[in-house]
Order: sequence, then structure tokens, then C-alpha cells
Amino acid sequence: MTEIKKDSNPETTEKPQNRVLYEILDWLRILLIAAAGAWLCNHFLIMNTQVPSGSMEDTLPKPSRIISSRVHYWFADPQRGDVVLFDPPDGDQYYYVKRVVGLPGETLVIVDGQVFIDGSEIPLEEPYLKEQAEGSFGPYEIPEGCYFVMGDNRNHSNDSRYWNNTFVPREDIHAKAIFGYWPRFFWVE
Repeated sequence: MTEIKKDSNPETTEKPQNRVLYEILDWLRILLIAAAGAWLCNHFLIMNTQVPSGSMEDTLPKPSRIISSRVHYWFADPQRGDVVLFDPPDGDQYYYVKRVVGLPGETLVIVDGQVFIDGSEIPLEEPYLKEQAEGSFGPYEIPEGCYFVMGDNRNHSNDSRYWNNTFVPREDIHAKAIFGYWPRFFWVE
């Protein structure tokens, strides 16, 4: 009777140091795939950003962390009421987040804090404003391919009313805000 030892074949026997090396390489491969996936997701599908100012309070409390969808505007244009992330028109280095109020081709005027579109006598309904806005501005004739944006905290917002380059070109709008996850979870409406 011949006895055969398990794993006695030199081709199937690994040295302990090789097993450790293979385990380390396997973990590195998993970490690299995860990092590449996160990078691709953050640069092409979503934006993970912090809201540093109070210009969008109470919709986006300061300092919120929000997730925005880059995909949202691949096949559709921004709509009135969308909270968007965009390149600032006057060249600041950080993305801005504001609400779309005026659309391409419209004429917008603000009288005593109320927004009127295309000569309407009925002001724009803005349920997201928590206090009565002040001031009169405009009229603004919004060029094709551009948007007029304002913060929800109108009396404390640096927005289209005050910028040298008043309008935000469509190509500078990168994402639509979807939800906040810090310091608490909330949907952006």
C-alpha cells in the first residue's frame, strides 16, 4: 500500500512568504479598482461638494455636504427652480451653488424683492424663500444659452444681480444638487 501525502506535489506547494505576497497584491488590486471607480464616479457621474456660505440657507444649511448629479444635464437643460453647481462667472476658483430663476430668452425684473418674468403682473412663486426678499433690480434680458441664478437667502446672496458677468452660460453648469448628507440627510428641493 502506497501512502500519498497531501500537497506533496512541489508544483502545488506554496511557500508561506508567497502566500503573503499574493494576499498583499490581491488587496492592492482591490484598492486600486475601488479608487479608480471612485475617481471616475466623482468626475463623470456625481459631484461631492461642501456648501461654504449661507447664500442658499435654509435650503442648504451652512456648512452642508451635498451630492449633485452630473448625469442630470446630459440630456436635458436646467429648469427654473433647479439648484445647480456651476463655474462662477467672475472667475472665482470654487464652484457656486444657486437656484435657476431666469431661463434663456426671458426678460426678468425684480420689484421689491419679487421676481417677474416677461412682463407678467403675477410674481414668480418661490416657496423656498424663508424671508421676504428686498430690493429692485433689472430688467435683465437673458441671452440664449444662459441662465439667471440667485441664492435662496436673497438678502445675503452674491448672485446674478451683483456679478460683472450677470448670466451663467449653459456650458458652465455642471450638475444638479440632489441631496445633502452632512450634518444631516435632506433632499434638495
